[in-house]
Amino acid sequence: MFQHVRRTTSVGAALAVVLALVSSAATAGPTLDRIKSRGVIKVGVGTTPGYFAPDSNGRWQGFFVDFGRALAVTVFGDPDKVQFTSSSPQQRLPALQSGEFDVLLPGVTVTITRAFKLGFHFGPTIFYDGQGILVRKDLGVTSASQLDGATIGIQSGTTGELNIADYFRKHRHKFTPVTIEDTSEFIAALDSGRVDGLTQDASDLAAKQTQLKKPGDYVILPERLSKEPLAPAVAGGDDRWLEIVTWTVNATIQAEEWGITSKNVDDFLKSDDPSIRRFLGVDPSLAESIGLDPKWAYTIIKTVGNYGEIFDRHLKPLGWERGYNRLWTQGGLLYSPSFR
Repeated sequence: MFQHVRRTTSVGAALAVVLALVSSAATAGPTLDRIKSRGVIKVGVGTTPGYFAPDSNGRWQGFFVDFGRALAVTVFGDPDKVQFTSSSPQQRLPALQSGEFDVLLPGVTVTITRAFKLGFHFGPTIFYDGQGILVRKDLGVTSASQLDGATIGIQSGTTGELNIADYFRKHRHKFTPVTIEDTSEFIAALDSGRVDGLTQDASDLAAKQTQLKKPGDYVILPERLSKEPLAPAVAGGDDRWLEIVTWTVNATIQAEEWGITSKNVDDFLKSDDPSIRRFLGVDPSLAESIGLDPKWAYTIIKTVGNYGEIFDRHLKPLGWERGYNRLWTQGGLLYSPSFR
């Protein structure tokens, strides 16, 4: 018995040391230190209305923008302590590598080469998408398989370049790629008839279709040429920062699972559910154990909303359906790990 007690004590002490080391490692990191010293989070974004675009007053609005504001709440308790900078697909990943941005929120596709070769880390998938093709209706096609010999516009610096080439090669069809860097020129190429179609993430094409002179003259074909899970991207080397990004996104999903919204979150402060009480900081034990303000999740939901609110506010007006981006309980892919 005595030996058993000694062994248990030894194991317990060793575990305590390990936990202390893990805790120490989790609180360290150059990105988070730089952010706190600067007093603002630098976020790289794109320029697609509904997802990220400045309004008439110059204030950034959009689906991905709101996740940047949620991050500012987690770190500073203030949704406005964030700076958004537009960056092209060609520039954004090198800018993240160089430290120009703390996080990319323009819907960066998670790929194995970006993780292994370029050393980026990804938070949870915020938006499940797939590459589509937008064409003029007067082409008379109803499927991508009918585009043999077509001229297709592709935005450079995206995963779309390889995906469209793979698609036509797989179907033994030919096409003429027109690589375009500037976003405004990308849309103009279709409007002017320079290309027969454009290929990009279907969600982005839906937004771009609204920018065409006659949106009703165009259609997004039903095929999806690829899986495009879009997630926040951060540079490697700062585990604490990665966890903050990850759990900020998870908080918006978990809130929707529980039915907690920006309008009723104060009512949930009276909940008897211990999980909800810990989540909203009524019971501060969880937040204190991970080094966050007890009200961090509450403030995110109160100021930004849950995932469904963010989606409906920015993407529903574009006619975009939830689809795969529904909660797992509703047949979608959104799923938050446990807050415990």
